[in-house]
Amino acid sequence: MAPIIFIETERLLLRQWKATDFSTYISMNQDKEVMQYFPSVFSEEKTRQHIDIIQKNIKQDGYGLFALERKDTHSFIGFTGFAHPKFEADFTPCIEIGWRLSRNQWGMGFATEAAKACLAYGFRTLQFSAIHSFTSVLNTRSEQIMKKIGMQKTGEFDHPLLEQGHYLQKHVLYSIHSNNFLCTQN
Repeated sequence: MAPIIFIETERLLLRQWKATDFSTYISMNQDKEVMQYFPSVFSEEKTRQHIDIIQKNIKQDGYGLFALERKDTHSFIGFTGFAHPKFEADFTPCIEIGWRLSRNQWGMGFATEAAKACLAYGFRTLQFSAIHSFTSVLNTRSEQIMKKIGMQKTGEFDHPLLEQGHYLQKHVLYSIHSNNFLCTQN
């Protein structure tokens, strides 16, 4: 049975996850460069648990971290989509947009293309009022994507799930509201 396709762009399908995606995702999460701005790489077990959570969220909410598939090669290259952060901060609860791609797919504009399509889907189809994104202040590549998709920096915060003084603790926060997004699209 073909997986559900939630969003289609010129070069990508944002779809439900398939079992054939798992080995690539496990490898991605063990790649030190891909996971550079996380406290550690993920073990195979932790990655499989993450996949379970992603699939449950999509089934329960009708959206989540969608599997990214290149249309030209039909290969799984990572994810882009929505999550609900599991920590308390002055901006939570909220809808977060995020992405993670295999290192060999970096620099081709796939994350930006997928994230723009997700914003449109989130505001037009899912009727979100606001979408947020955050990352370590050191992760300038992801911060550039946030800017490219029209998000505005709304602050910085210390990530509450990282210990005081951890080199990744300081995060940037970006946001976009539906009225701002929809105005720029007309």
